[in-house]
Amino acid sequence: MIDWKTKLTSRKLWVAVTEFVSMLMVAFGYAEDTITQVAALIMAGAGLIAYIVAEGLVDAKAASSTPVFHDIGADYILDEENDEATGQGDTGQGGDLNG
Repeated sequence: MIDWKTKLTSRKLWVAVTEFVSMLMVAFGYAEDTITQVAALIMAGAGLIAYIVAEGLVDAKAASSTPVFHDIGADYILDEENDEATGQGDTGQGGDLNG
């Protein structure tokens, strides 16, 4: 199966695409300024695609880890470092969580 994530984020692929399109434009007689602009747009699009894929991977990893929450009476506070809820919020009990 083709690993599209790796293929779409490959700089070599986008350089090859840019070169191919640029050479086609040269063959069809487009102005040098137009070819430069098209090449810049292709590379900008490649950067955008790489960013979207990377953010998707980060979001998928975050969605796969489920944080742990504990009922502490009044507040649920997530301790992101340990993925556990802590009682450091305002419980209305002057900071004493044990009552």
